[in-house]
Amino acid sequence: MVVTFYEKPGCATNAKQKKILIEAGCILIERNILENGMNKSELYEFLKDLPTSQWFNPNAPKIKNGELDTEVMLKDEILKLFMKEPIFIKRPLLIINGKKMCGFNREKIESLM
Repeated sequence: MVVTFYEKPGCATNAKQKKILIEAGCILIERNILENGMNKSELYEFLKDLPTSQWFNPNAPKIKNGELDTEVMLKDEILKLFMKEPIFIKRPLLIINGKKMCGFNREKIESLM
């Protein structure tokens, strides 16, 4: 199975996630999430099944430091922010069998395989 894997290059957690997929027999197409080339509507397809609070990378410095209040942001504001600063996007973004998802949810991934 081919999996498109949008990651932050050098991320140790993404490396572990990729290893799990490879060991499961997947072929990965790796993409840099920071240079994703998507527009807002394309990005939204990965996020739409989650509450907006789960769209964010909790380890992004401005979120960890409390500089960004993600609870008060509207969907369109969040997407604009993500287009400008993709470091805020929870990762990985995945495409498995044509289905798009955000975050590494092992059960959901296995159901798509």
